Formats: sequence, C-alpha cells, structure tokens
Amino acid sequence: MKLKTISTLCFAASTMLVASSAMAWESEDGAWSTSANVALSSEYVWRGVGQSASDPAISGGFDVGHSSGLYAGIWGSNVDFDSDASVELDYYAGFSGDFGDSGVSFDIGGLYYDYPSEDELNFFEVYGFVSYSFLSAGVSYSMDLFDTEAEDDLYYQLDASYDVGSISLAAGVGRYDYDASASEDYTNWYIGASTELAGFGLDVTYHDTNLDGSDTDTVVFTISKSM
Repeated sequence: MKLKTISTLCFAASTMLVASSAMAWESEDGAWSTSANVALSSEYVWRGVGQSASDPAISGGFDVGHSSGLYAGIWGSNVDFDSDASVELDYYAGFSGDFGDSGVSFDIGGLYYDYPSEDELNFFEVYGFVSYSFLSAGVSYSMDLFDTEAEDDLYYQLDASYDVGSISLAAGVGRYDYDASASEDYTNWYIGASTELAGFGLDVTYHDTNLDGSDTDTVVFTISKSM
C-alpha cells in the first residue's frame, strides 16, 4: 500500500481514538454501560481468510450492555474483495451469562453482516458459545452466506487463552462446513500473543488454513484502543 494511503488510515485511526474517549459510560445504578474500540491492523483476517487484499485495515466498534446480560453493538472495517464492496458493517445483539456457580458461561445471539454497495454479499448469522476457564467452544449458523444459496452453513470453533504475566497467549481452530457443493469446506487455525503498553493493545497473530491451492498463512499485527 502506498505511503499516502497508510498515512490516511493512521489519521483516521487517531481521529477515532479521540472520538472513542467520550463513549465509555455507565449509568448511576450500574445497570447500563457503553464501550468503544478502534484498531489498526496490517490486514483484516476473518476465519483464516484475508478480507482486505493483504492491505492494512482500520476497524472500530461501539457496544451497549445491560447488567442482565443483554447487549448490542456495531462494528465496521474496510474490506477489499475486488468488487464494489469497500466497507463491512456488523450489527449484533445477544445475551450472555453464567450457569449458576459452575464456572461455565454462555453467549448466544445474532449478527448481520452488511456490505454497502454490494447487497448480495449480506448475510445473517446466529451463534452460541460456552466457556470454562481458559477454553471456549462455539458454533455459528449462517443463512444465505455470501449469496451462495446455501441453507445450512456451519462454522465450529474452539479457542483458548491464557495469561503469562502481562502477556496474553491465544490459540484456536475453526471448521467451516458449507451446505453448497460449490463451496470448499476448510479448517483454519491461529496462534498469537497480546499485551498492553501505554494504554494501547498490541497483538501479533499467525493465521493459516488448509484451503487447496491457496497461500493463506499470514502474520497480522494490530494496535488497538478500548474505552
């Protein structure tokens, strides 16, 4: 990517960081809260597959939550699919909580992927996760994924995270099971580490897949800020 484009992305990131500082809020009774986040990454990778044509991506989101476990939010990033789509906007809502004192938590919800100017790529997904200690397992069911006319696209994932001092280690594996015969099922995996420095999050993660005839391994560097 040309230096001018990178400079533009950095300026946009700094602008969003300033704006996000005013977004963190909690009601007096603690029932409602909001948060915001922004990130600048060397590439946008989703489930092992690059979404920004190996170029940097700027992303950000805003969330609102209730003490009952209900939450909703929006997240967006630039994308490059060699089409009219240049932005991805995700709208989501769900409910999370714990199974009593078992130490097991859950998260269920729905997510709509919106690609302005390329409506045929839009799709809806429902998801469910359970977590215990450092492990999390989940499944996502996609409807009409990327206009493939498939009905039962499923994505299974298992993730783990563990803190070693100020370093957070993370690893995971996922499996896409497509309903459409024209789509190739595949497995992806990642391993990474993150830390915090001067109030910013720093992350480096290695991604890869077993897709045939595709060189999908990549290392992604990310700097982020949460408020």
